[in-house]
Amino acid sequence: MSVYHAGSRAIQEQTGVRDRADHVGRSLGQDIKPVAAAFLEQQPLLIVGAADPETGRVWASALTGAPGFVRATGPRRMSVDGDAARAFAATDPYPAGGPRAVGTIAVDPRTRRRMRLNGRLHPTATGFTVAADQVFSNCPKHIQRRESYETVDRTPEAPRRLTVLGEEEAALVRSADTFFLATVHAAGADASHRGGNPGFVEITSPRELTWPDYPGNAMFLSLGNLRTDPRAGLLFLDWDTGTTLQLTGEARTEFAQDGARTVRFTLTEALCTPAALPLRWSAPQYSPANPDNAR
Repeated sequence: MSVYHAGSRAIQEQTGVRDRADHVGRSLGQDIKPVAAAFLEQQPLLIVGAADPETGRVWASALTGAPGFVRATGPRRMSVDGDAARAFAATDPYPAGGPRAVGTIAVDPRTRRRMRLNGRLHPTATGFTVAADQVFSNCPKHIQRRESYETVDRTPEAPRRLTVLGEEEAALVRSADTFFLATVHAAGADASHRGGNPGFVEITSPRELTWPDYPGNAMFLSLGNLRTDPRAGLLFLDWDTGTTLQLTGEARTEFAQDGARTVRFTLTEALCTPAALPLRWSAPQYSPANPDNAR
């Protein structure tokens, strides 16, 4: 059985990469290999994407903790513990509503490595577990290297709830070299990384963003999801101050005659939380794969 649903298949056919996608798709499995388990235990940051069980809106969230707060607890199970994990799991209707589909991604800017694990969330007393449906790694393309981080004592401010981007939020988007994208489909969810030089995300109106879809692994998991379900969540981080900007809305992909792809996102709601994360990362070294699009 193919690892791809109809949305991903449609874009693979449209872009002429189906054979390559079939080859790359063999890397998707359910098992967390020992090297992947070791990678997870080194990470202080995990991105989780899911649909809100009450509103149906899709969000991408950042969870942090001391290395070891994310770990493999079986060949097909990941455990996430800590205050942030408990708060995230508390929004889930399980057991009354059953397990919730989530997509997760761990990115290590120090090594430019990333790992994705998609599956079903089950709350626990200390956080939650995810029973894996898909486990895979991606290449380091477009990941900015950040050599180190430090844990700092911060008290998160109350989130600002917005329906349009203000000046501060727009400035964070325009200066971003990285964001995370959460998408969903009928049988699951996915969280992915997007990177480029500052300015690669453009604000075309207070409620609309665009970004180029750079050539990647040919799987088209995110764009395939958007093909069948336009709901999306975006997460921008300030890697110095710990501020997070979460956006939820809908996205669609536009295809140019020359083959270039642009994703257009329309905002429904935003949450901006100053000092949300207790991590301060060093300045970035931009990926050599980034097009020269700095503003």
